[in-house]
Amino acid sequence: MLHIYNGDSAAGTARNSNFPGEHLAWREALVCGPTPSGLSEREFRGVRAKYLAEAYGANIEESEKQLREQAEALRFSDHEEVVLWFEHDLFCQVHLIYLLNWFGGRGLGKTKLSLICIDEFPGIKDFRGLGQLNEEQLASLFPQRREVTDTQLKLGSKAWRAYSSPNPQEIEALLASGTSALPFLKDALIKHLQRFPSVRNGLGRIENLGLELIAAGHHEFGVLFSEFGKAEPTYGFGDAQLFVELKRQATAREPLLTMSNGATATALDSAQLLNSSFQITERGAAVVRGDDDFIRTNGINLWLGGVHFEGEEAAWRWDENHRNLVTQ
Repeated sequence: MLHIYNGDSAAGTARNSNFPGEHLAWREALVCGPTPSGLSEREFRGVRAKYLAEAYGANIEESEKQLREQAEALRFSDHEEVVLWFEHDLFCQVHLIYLLNWFGGRGLGKTKLSLICIDEFPGIKDFRGLGQLNEEQLASLFPQRREVTDTQLKLGSKAWRAYSSPNPQEIEALLASGTSALPFLKDALIKHLQRFPSVRNGLGRIENLGLELIAAGHHEFGVLFSEFGKAEPTYGFGDAQLFVELKRQATAREPLLTMSNGATATALDSAQLLNSSFQITERGAAVVRGDDDFIRTNGINLWLGGVHFEGEEAAWRWDENHRNLVTQ
């Protein structure tokens, strides 16, 4: 039996529990950076390794090696059952649809594919993820697993194709067609669309919230990250993901933020993150008010799933009032 978890925390707890099987921590961040369609697996790993190196300061050769070893660990034919352990947030849901697409495209043969996917746990008021659970709590979920249905496999594949498409309107079409087979997918994909540049100021929801929190006095990154998690838990972002978003604004040609250690900070260095602080610039304050537009001032070079924004304008923007994408 093979268990696949979103990250190391839950996988580490599971290894100390008493339910059977091998435990694989899925170490990726497909919610950030390029996930373009139409590539071979090797080409896709190369694109991801390059992004992880540039965004997080990781070694590109080591990143590609780890991604290759992770893919090789998905030898499901060696197991009677594969159990996917994921949560409701966008970070997890992107990994879930990627894996459903991966398994669905290979034919499971005699291997049973099961799913545990929750958004709450009894006794935990502010449930964020499986990493919060102890060994006994995590083990209690194991008997509740359900076999993945053909409908879920097909929806997962369709959702991954939409997420990795260069045309984000495929996501809107998917949402209109119904996603009830994966009950947390709809809200997660809406959160993703809210990351697209706003018609109001050229920034997505995460960037805008970061600016607003800093403008409100949350300058130290540790406090800022905590406040962000309280305001937007459904993104499921870790500190590294939020830091990358903020650093992009601080290193723009017309910065919206200043960083205390902008020259040396890398997203994978926890000590540097905790020692980082941010201040909003006059340009940043104007963008928060909607008096300035980040893209028209700075241009854009940003991947959101399969969509690559590049140049002096964004092809699609998010309209907060009508809750839909509009073309430019």
